[in-house]
Amino acid sequence: MKRPKTAFFDFACCEGCQLQVANMGDTLLEVMGLIDLVEFREVMSEKWDGDLDIAVIEGSITDLHATERIKAIRKRSKVLIAYGSCATIGGVNGMKNSFDLDEVGDCVYGEGRWFFPTEQTRAIHQVVPVEYAVNGCPVYIPEFLSVLTAALQGIPYAVPDYAVCIECRMNENECLYDRGITCLGPVTRAGCNSWCVNNGNLCYGCRGMVSSPYVKGMKQVLEKHHVPIDFVVNKMDMYNKCRELDRNGR
Repeated sequence: MKRPKTAFFDFACCEGCQLQVANMGDTLLEVMGLIDLVEFREVMSEKWDGDLDIAVIEGSITDLHATERIKAIRKRSKVLIAYGSCATIGGVNGMKNSFDLDEVGDCVYGEGRWFFPTEQTRAIHQVVPVEYAVNGCPVYIPEFLSVLTAALQGIPYAVPDYAVCIECRMNENECLYDRGITCLGPVTRAGCNSWCVNNGNLCYGCRGMVSSPYVKGMKQVLEKHHVPIDFVVNKMDMYNKCRELDRNGR
């Protein structure tokens, strides 16, 4: 069978999610047997300007050049996968949306900011249609493999729409709130197998919020542990600021 031509592209990001793929070891060799990898800046120097079966996009859209480029990639790709938090929900780049853009330019570039025009940060789906999404910062490789398998088979992949807390319970983790640690698991979309908490960290909300968070339950948890709601909102904004664009219909 003809292997689907596949390429990885990066926009505004740290490229850590692509490194997750590059570091898969023997599993990467198995993946290479299923696809025809024609472009992937992290691991190869070749470029491809033809049509694509699958385009995997890391990073968010932050300026006009990026908008034009993602639209061009979308036009020549049959399937587009938004890959990592920056691509799926705007990620940490979305924090810029809380500030005046001229102020941001002055802070980063000083007098030379006019050479680097910027716009509000947007996730990929806020600019072009997306068929699949792999959430997380960085991505959880088992989920990426599930999404890629679905894309290769041409079948849907449903991102879990329940809280990370459920996965924590299944993994028999002690609730971080009972240890005096503020965690965003109660309102964050699952699918990572509570990866961070399993390894002694807390949930930062990098997978985005569930579509209908149990707000009442979350407030009860915060009140029980004397955590101010504004503190949690600010923590959620670290990854989820671009969610406001979806709520505003943009």
